[in-house]
Amino acid sequence: MHRHLGKVVAGAAVAITATAVLVGVTLPGSASGEEGSGGGPQSSSAEQGQAARQQPGVVEEAPEQGRSGSGRDPLTDDEMKRAQSLAAGRDFRMSSEDVKGAKGPERLSTDLAELSPDEVGAADPPRRAEVTYYDYKDDTYVTKTVDLGSGKVTGTDTQHGVQPPPNRDEVMEAVRLLMADKLGEGLKKDFKDATGKALTRPDQLTATGFVYRAGEGSNPGPASVQDCGKHRCVRLFTRVVNGPWIDTRQMVVDLSAHKVTKLG
Repeated sequence: MHRHLGKVVAGAAVAITATAVLVGVTLPGSASGEEGSGGGPQSSSAEQGQAARQQPGVVEEAPEQGRSGSGRDPLTDDEMKRAQSLAAGRDFRMSSEDVKGAKGPERLSTDLAELSPDEVGAADPPRRAEVTYYDYKDDTYVTKTVDLGSGKVTGTDTQHGVQPPPNRDEVMEAVRLLMADKLGEGLKKDFKDATGKALTRPDQLTATGFVYRAGEGSNPGPASVQDCGKHRCVRLFTRVVNGPWIDTRQMVVDLSAHKVTKLG
């Protein structure tokens, strides 16, 4: 199949082939050179200088945060760090694994916990944080509730089969596994065609990951993805950094089993 890398493809549909398929990206309007006054290509040097002077850049500093918030204020940075430290106690760290197989669970989020019905409307409601994790040791979704006032973990909820969106480390690990698998040869070939360089690191791509469960859509998928849902599986949307998309939607990466499968 001949690749036409410079061609702009309209619409979102992408043909699925034996290898990943490059999708063209439309350039912003400014790239055409058709700009009016205000410092564009058709302006004179004097006009460009005047426009630059009239439109100075303004950088606003972020407001200072207190060590602790109040009421339903979002968690401060200090509160988030404290909640994460308290939630990941030594026993939990030693008995769990992250996406790379290292000791300690994979942290997904840290949020202000909801109030109970009898706490709603209180003048000084308690501030609690919920820290969520995925434990690759036994494929469990774990939620730790931390009382920020007392500094104690007040609740632990463990569930199987719950698959929240993957975090950045999980997405990058999925890209790494795809690159290392024979099914990633198409991705590497298309990257080479697009850039003239070899794809050797996940951070050469911009990637987004979405959870995949067995039986999604009309196609139940091969036997190798039937554990997805119990296992942590993702599909990837990838593109060259500042470049075109490379279609990897047919690839499913099982992060729990470190396997790659092609659908269809």
